[in-house]
Amino acid sequence: MNKKNKGITLVALIITITVLLIIAGISIYNGKETIQRAKLEELKTNMLFIQAKAKEYVEEANFRIGIVSEEEREEKTTAVREEIYGGQELKLAEDIPPIGVMDKNACYQLTTQTKQKWGLEKLKKEEDYIIEFNEIDASVQIYYLPGYNGKYSLSDIEQEQ
Repeated sequence: MNKKNKGITLVALIITITVLLIIAGISIYNGKETIQRAKLEELKTNMLFIQAKAKEYVEEANFRIGIVSEEEREEKTTAVREEIYGGQELKLAEDIPPIGVMDKNACYQLTTQTKQKWGLEKLKKEEDYIIEFNEIDASVQIYYLPGYNGKYSLSDIEQEQ
């Protein structure tokens, strides 16, 4: 009597397991890459939102100050800042690491009060962000202190792929 086994062979089982391991390895690698890209996009979005809010305040201050002489400008700037920030002056950033900041005297930390006022409650670590105001061209630059791949400013991080 000739009886044929119809079961799976050990070779077929090993090949199946190997193929499944290769597929799992590819999926895990792509998953890590996707998570890293999502974190980068979240960081960029947060920094862009901070920049937009800071620019909004700069534009509002410039509008309220108007065109005045240099002597009047400082006095009027102080009054406008108190109006805009409600007496809560932005916290001047201290001990800024060498991250490419142009004017350390124009850098402020994103404080909890500012974060709440600007609607940024979702940001976990507000002290990680520095806002640099450039009065000459009314621009705003945002820095992320922990950095991302050795880059700190929004303009540098935006170029990261």
